[in-house]
Amino acid sequence: MYRSITGALQYLTLTRPDISFSVNLLSQNMHEPHPKHFYLLKRLLRYIKGTLNFGLPITKTDLVLKSFSDADWAGDPLTRKSTTGFCSFLGDTLISWTVKKQKTVSRSSTESEYRALAALTSDIIWLRRLLTDFGISQNYPTKLYCDNMSAIALANNHVFHSRTKHIEIDQKFVRDHIQNNRITLHPISTKDQVADIFTKSLSTPRFIELRLKLTIIPDPSI
Repeated sequence: MYRSITGALQYLTLTRPDISFSVNLLSQNMHEPHPKHFYLLKRLLRYIKGTLNFGLPITKTDLVLKSFSDADWAGDPLTRKSTTGFCSFLGDTLISWTVKKQKTVSRSSTESEYRALAALTSDIIWLRRLLTDFGISQNYPTKLYCDNMSAIALANNHVFHSRTKHIEIDQKFVRDHIQNNRITLHPISTKDQVADIFTKSLSTPRFIELRLKLTIIPDPSI
C-alpha cells in the first residue's frame, strides 16, 4: 500500500509542486518503509485532502524566464547527502521545478549550492531552447537567483583553485554559460528564496508563505 500510494503521489507533483519535497522524501523509503514513514504519508494525505481546490494558475504576464536555486547541505541524517531544489518562472507562471538528492556528499554548503546551480543551469538551457522552438525567444540572459554568496563568487571568479577541483566540471559548466550571456547570477535573501520549499521541511507559516510565492492558490470555482 505504501508503494502504491507514494507512486501515485509522484504524478500529483506534476501540478502540485508544494508536495514535491514530501513525496521525494517518502519515495526514498519505498523498499523498507518504517512506521514513521506511514505516519508522514498519512499527514501528507490529510494535507492534500484539505487543499483539493489548490492548483497552479496560468497568468498572462511578460514571457521572461527567471529561476531560483537552493540546496540543503547535508540534510539527510543518515547519508549526509544534500538536497537540490530549483524552479523556473515564465513571467509570473511557474513552469518547471525539481527536487533531487545529490549523488555525492558535499564537504561544504558552497559545494552543495554550486551543484544545485549546475543542475539548474542545465535545465535553463533546455527551457531556453524549448521556448525558442515555440517562438518565445529569450533575448537577454536568464536571471538565476541564489542565496549563497560564496557560490556566486565562485562562479564569477575566473581563477581556478585546487580546493574546488572536485567540482571543476560544474564550475566550468556554469561559468561557460555566464560568459556566453545565457545566465546571470543574482543574490537573494534566504527569506525571499522560493526554492527553499523544495529542500527541507518548513514551519507552517513559512511553508504557506512560499506556497503563495509559487502561485499555488485555491480555485474559487471548485
